[in-house]
Amino acid sequence: QVQLVESGGGLVQAGGSLRLSCAASGQTFRNYEMGWFRQAPGKEREFVAASRRGDTTTYYADSVQGRFTISRDNAKNTVYLQMINLKPEDTAVYYCAAKSGGGTLRWPNNYNYWGQGTQVTVSA
Repeated sequence: QVQLVESGGGLVQAGGSLRLSCAASGQTFRNYEMGWFRQAPGKEREFVAASRRGDTTTYYADSVQGRFTISRDNAKNTVYLQMINLKPEDTAVYYCAAKSGGGTLRWPNNYNYWGQGTQVTVSA
């Protein structure tokens, strides 16, 4: 079992920045691939970014490439999502998730554990 707790969401103006954190407890954090997803009202949950467990490889959705950065600190059992140049369309509940099995990191159904989510609101 892995427990995930997100923090760092809030209200920010367009062009601003936020850093989300996701603290993990339970099983060995380094054994999991970690992802960030988001869900806006009336929309499906969508992939944002992911970090592989064995190396520094990262993946991003096209819509956030160049603006968002995922990083992980295995010593602190924490994964981060640094967001800059935020846009109103980034408004959503952001979730972190942990994945231990196979399959693409971009598909939410491949993740085993989820946090409760943190709200990010970007005003125009």
